[in-house]
Amino acid sequence: MKLINVAAGVLNQTPLAWKRNRENIVRAIELAREQNVSILCLPELSICGYNCEDALYSPGMHRTAEEMLLTLLPETKGIATCFGLPIMYAGGVFNTVAMVADGEILGFVAKQHLAGDGIHYEPRWFKPWPEGVDGVVDFGGKEYPIGDLLFDVGDVRIGFEICEDAWVGARPGAKHAARGADIIMNPSASHFAFDKHAVRRRFVIEGSRAFNVTYIYANLVGNEAGRAIYDGDSIIACNGSLLATGQRLSFKHSQLTMQQVDIDSTRMSRARTGSFEPELDGDESDVIGTDFEYPKVDLVEPSNTDQPWESSEQIKHEEFTRSVALGLLDYMTKSRSRGFVVSLSGGADSAATAVLVWLALKLAAEELGDEGLRKRLGYFLDSNFPPTFDDLCKNILTTVYQATRNSSDTTRNAAKDVARGVSSKHIELDVDPLVENYKKIVAEGLEIDLNWQDNDLALQNIQARTRAPSVWMIANIENALLLTTSNRSESAVGYATMDGDTCGGLAPLGGIDKAYLRSWLSWMETEGPVGVGAMPELDSVNHQQPTAELRPSEPGEDRQTDEADLMPYDVLDYIERLSIRDKKMPLEILEYLQTRYPDESLKKLGDWITKFFRLWCRNQWKRERYAPSFHLDDESLDPKTWCRFPILSGGYEYELEKLWEHIEKESK
Repeated sequence: MKLINVAAGVLNQTPLAWKRNRENIVRAIELAREQNVSILCLPELSICGYNCEDALYSPGMHRTAEEMLLTLLPETKGIATCFGLPIMYAGGVFNTVAMVADGEILGFVAKQHLAGDGIHYEPRWFKPWPEGVDGVVDFGGKEYPIGDLLFDVGDVRIGFEICEDAWVGARPGAKHAARGADIIMNPSASHFAFDKHAVRRRFVIEGSRAFNVTYIYANLVGNEAGRAIYDGDSIIACNGSLLATGQRLSFKHSQLTMQQVDIDSTRMSRARTGSFEPELDGDESDVIGTDFEYPKVDLVEPSNTDQPWESSEQIKHEEFTRSVALGLLDYMTKSRSRGFVVSLSGGADSAATAVLVWLALKLAAEELGDEGLRKRLGYFLDSNFPPTFDDLCKNILTTVYQATRNSSDTTRNAAKDVARGVSSKHIELDVDPLVENYKKIVAEGLEIDLNWQDNDLALQNIQARTRAPSVWMIANIENALLLTTSNRSESAVGYATMDGDTCGGLAPLGGIDKAYLRSWLSWMETEGPVGVGAMPELDSVNHQQPTAELRPSEPGEDRQTDEADLMPYDVLDYIERLSIRDKKMPLEILEYLQTRYPDESLKKLGDWITKFFRLWCRNQWKRERYAPSFHLDDESLDPKTWCRFPILSGGYEYELEKLWEHIEKESK
């Protein structure tokens, strides 16, 4: 047997945070050394951070990345590992990994397939490396090979598939396998999305089977640069069998998933495979060899490292909870903010936002412990750390209920219940005098009589806008981050007041639809995440119909509700997916709605479709101004990273005319 301990190292990196990134890398190497690991895979662009964007055009940035790699070399004595960094070569910038063994750089492998769809924009900065091409690059005053390389490290052959390389049909791993690769490492920066973990598992396991290799996959973790969250997937498979997975969505900055593999067994498995065809051309010019001594290791049994929540029947709720919680805590600490402020209306969106902040603290405290959390928050709480968890919540989270004459006891009491459940510092403000004063001075200035019949929208919006200065001021005083509470469904139709309820620096719900959010809140009330449990204080929120409470109700009239203003949220979300994600036209969408809602009239369905498209087109300017949101699935409306749409457009008027011609014809 040729037993070797290998590992996938997961890192929480930050673009251009050179010292912090280096500390995380060194800690991962230390963990590897403690576990007698010989071969360690680290994530993509681990030295500089993945989302450096146009800083990748800076020559000074490249010099710093080079400097950092050179300082890391002494840390690798006795270990073979890879470090991700950009390399300028032949007039282009390439996304590369440096293969390092025992303190020496062996060469650089460049990414062949660039991620250029959705949230990724790699072709803006990087050039794809062509298959089978090698060159020589000057680095640190020495020349090293660069290109489509294979490394022979102490008679163990190591090849690379860098992130997207494994997601394409023509995977580089096939060529490496034909040339005798024993191990393929995949350094990745693969953003979190619902159900994506299962896809990664499949291509790692299948890669290990098809290539007859040990396959090591290592991803980033955390909120690296603001919008994308990384789940820290670490997967090791061999010959089609899953050997180990690591903890996803962890709050740790460095962690390791170790596994022992038998190189001789892998080779014999390949030899027994009838379909395996080795490459026998004899050209070994792109195989970079070096001596390396592997320590003798004792045989150990593989262990299952899956977390209990991974097998939950409510896996989407678990993933949503843990991804947004991790994203919030990272965003706060990396921006050096001293907490969060949430304008708590007593409705579903603001309640969910406050609960997610509480969950960020709860989950971090459970994983990191008192000492780990103290270290994480020490930049502002070190000298006066709260003695209890509830005290910590009051230091971190401030909730504010701002009443006008249209506010009800129902929402006031619901806000109190939620504040009690999340142990926030809760404040109640009466902003009605401010609203009335705005109305008075504007009416006098314009010399008009403001009334609900003629000025409905303006009178609603001034209430939302009047609430903004108060919460901004509280956030400024507390050096905290003001969170907006709009969800994706509202973003789609612009159902938000600009400079009112859209005020804030981060929109944690901007990537999730309202129908799902209400389902998640019900789950939080009755069940909650594994290891945390339910929050029964959400009962008063969950038993309300969503309402903005901006329009007065006459005696005997129904209270204003969001769905009465718009349409049922499940209908809105369905139209949004069909039109924006699937690019269906209004008449096509009508066919889908008829199938899903057979009891609704054609006119009602047509009204909903027309309202959606007109509001969607009219409110693109709002989506351009919304605070950054987290990317959670492939249905994002964020115009900066996913869904581009013109601010001015024809508004689908021609298509809507065709829709109504069809409805009139079918209704005769």
